[in-house]
Amino acid sequence: MKRLDGRVAIVTGGASGIGAASVKLFAAEGARVLIADLQEERGKQLAEQLGEAAAYRRVDVSREDDVRSAVEEAVERWGRLDVMFNNAGFGGALGPITGTTVEEFDITFDVLVKGPFLGIKHAAPVMQRQRSGSIISTASVAGLQTGYSPHLYSVAKAAVIHLTRSVALELGESGIRVNCICPGVIATPLAAGSPDVSEAGLAKMKAALARTQALGRIGDPEDIARAALWLASDESSFVTGHAQVVDGGAFAGRPWSKQADWITKPRPIRMYRPPGR
Repeated sequence: MKRLDGRVAIVTGGASGIGAASVKLFAAEGARVLIADLQEERGKQLAEQLGEAAAYRRVDVSREDDVRSAVEEAVERWGRLDVMFNNAGFGGALGPITGTTVEEFDITFDVLVKGPFLGIKHAAPVMQRQRSGSIISTASVAGLQTGYSPHLYSVAKAAVIHLTRSVALELGESGIRVNCICPGVIATPLAAGSPDVSEAGLAKMKAALARTQALGRIGDPEDIARAALWLASDESSFVTGHAQVVDGGAFAGRPWSKQADWITKPRPIRMYRPPGR
């Protein structure tokens, strides 16, 4: 028996990167999946590739009507909603705080915070009627530690983590689990800074960053998809309000070989001994 047999999922940002990897894995594990994304060509191609297991709908996650309609379509097509994966995102505003405009602030938070909020808001009533469901959002290790990403991206992802924990306390009483995933550096178009990055471009990025990671590589979209599958399945039935870090050890610290010599090289321990002893 497959882990998601008979279940229905929505994946926002499902046309590429982490979202597309998750759509494919969910479908392979027996789910029916609605691909919710602004990238029409890629979304439709993926839906066609997966046949009856998937459908595409154009969705802007910052627009409430779009998110509401995506939930309604999933329920109309397949009769229920078991998994809501709020994954859509982008890098947000860049540069120093003094140069960040209010418009850039609004756009960043519309996608990165309002998007998960709307996904949770509109998935919850369906799941409450079912007395079951798993809501997952893509956060980031940037929401746990600053200094590795733009200001507003870090703040928005921290908000997603806190929203996850808070809402888990409410929806848990209806049998609904609410969790988020905190990826590290993943080889996606988002990380590369271009939706049209080539495979060669991704390979170059992976090679350049590999030695900065404890495991000697950066992540692939499938690494996060597998974490999402676990949170979507009954294997995580006692897990809620959790921020699952999937980062190859990046949040733990610098790789051993990159640390200072006085830490990594063995030497005799010199104990202090008081005079006369």
